[in-house]
Amino acid sequence: MDDQAAGSPQDAHSVPMCYRHPDRETGIRCTRCERPICPECMINASVGFHCPECVRTGSGTGHAPTAAMPRTIAGGTIASDPRLLTKILIGINLAVFIAVQVRESILTDIVLLGAWPPAPFMPTQGVAGGEWYRMVTSMFTHQEIWHIAFNMLSLWWLGGPLEAALGRVRYFALYMVSGLAGSALAYLLASPNTATLGASGAIFGLFGATAVLMRRLNYDMRPIIALLAINLIFTFSPGFNISWQAHIGGLVAGVVLGYAMVHAPRAHRALVQYGTCALVLGVVVLLTVLRTAQLS
Repeated sequence: MDDQAAGSPQDAHSVPMCYRHPDRETGIRCTRCERPICPECMINASVGFHCPECVRTGSGTGHAPTAAMPRTIAGGTIASDPRLLTKILIGINLAVFIAVQVRESILTDIVLLGAWPPAPFMPTQGVAGGEWYRMVTSMFTHQEIWHIAFNMLSLWWLGGPLEAALGRVRYFALYMVSGLAGSALAYLLASPNTATLGASGAIFGLFGATAVLMRRLNYDMRPIIALLAINLIFTFSPGFNISWQAHIGGLVAGVVLGYAMVHAPRAHRALVQYGTCALVLGVVVLLTVLRTAQLS
């Protein structure tokens, strides 16, 4: 007889074996790559089963492996700790505050100072003297305990939800550009020999972005409007020695950036969001250059 007997070596080799478990026979194949897979390796799909390798790499879908990952309303990646960056920012502010308490003389080198000595002398210190870094360092500098306490509570209250809604990269861009916008307006409009410090410019940027986000989500805006109104009253009240320029600069930047973050069209989301950040940052640089030319 020409037929092979059942159980012969040739028949055994004709049965597919799982590609991950060569000792296991199977009649199922991955619907993407067609590799044989055993029940332990089968992953349910809309059509048939997929192997672990195809699921992990996203092969055969025509999309990147991260294409199906959940996203925030602004298109950012959802993180396991949605407040991580907020915690880091608070930590930096606290570290600088402690350093100032230990050695108060460092304030002279990190606060926002337009120009010193004043006209008609040529500035040798301050932003006009080439110390542009002060526009950043002043954003993390506090001297009084009430000042840092209020700002850090606001950062925690506003920053956490915003970080979760925007994603870390967009949230960081919002925070830094808003803070720089506040520094730029203070540099432009305040007396050049007035020292300015604090995270308030960035905090007001978060206020503005939060209002835009709540409007986008159709939330009750009365709480954020009331809180913002109270802060603006303090900002313009005499006797508090508050840099209203930094607050307004940060607030305006926060509203503009927040709108771009949550209203950008999906097809060109990143271009609109980061393009707006670059545009606002360009305005900051332009104002800084013009003021420096005026003071020099």
